[in-house]
Amino acid sequence: MKKKYILWLYLFLFVSMLDIFFTANGETELRIYSKPFILIALWIYFYLSSNEIKGTLLRKSISAALIFSWMGDVLLLFPNLFLYGLGAFLMAHISYIIGFKISQINPFAIGQVNFIRLFLVNLPIYILAAFVYFLINPGLGTMKVPVVIYLIVIVMMATTARERYQKTIPASFWQVFIGAMLFLISDGILAINMFFKSFPESGVLVMGTYVLAQLLIVMGIVAHYKYKV
Repeated sequence: MKKKYILWLYLFLFVSMLDIFFTANGETELRIYSKPFILIALWIYFYLSSNEIKGTLLRKSISAALIFSWMGDVLLLFPNLFLYGLGAFLMAHISYIIGFKISQINPFAIGQVNFIRLFLVNLPIYILAAFVYFLINPGLGTMKVPVVIYLIVIVMMATTARERYQKTIPASFWQVFIGAMLFLISDGILAINMFFKSFPESGVLVMGTYVLAQLLIVMGIVAHYKYKV
């Protein structure tokens, strides 16, 4: 891996820590100078390090996920644009689902599916999503339909990440899966803070899990195409 690519990761980490610092200290107005640059740095790193898969659907889908995530980051800086930010992240998760699906060995192979086993292995993800929905449901009001749609899609994103087990190298699977779960946790904390009960630590927890999630997902995808079995 070339050193010039690593510099973009360092920039990503620096801007992420700066944004978390602003969040922890209540410097909301300063986040306009930090938050929009987090995903830009990560996307540039991914773009530069993925020349060997140039033109592929994998590169396009992961790039789209990062760009839609960037749009969501910017839109969520403005509370009155929350629904648009939610829509941007919805598209990001759909893009990640496509990327996770095709970054497997024989992703579209048709075989026997044990639905009971599939349900059981995904059960922890379903329980986590159901717990968050149970807490926030009374406070959703007119936001119920878009939030439920979003919750379904992010659960699909997490289960698609889990589906990669033994269909890629272990490093790629675990980075992507842990990243997807952290994304689910980050959005769960955000939803609880907005629709159930607000708490002062939520901002730091949301951003901390979010930036780590994005980093792990990108590193896991990079590991897949660079060292695929």
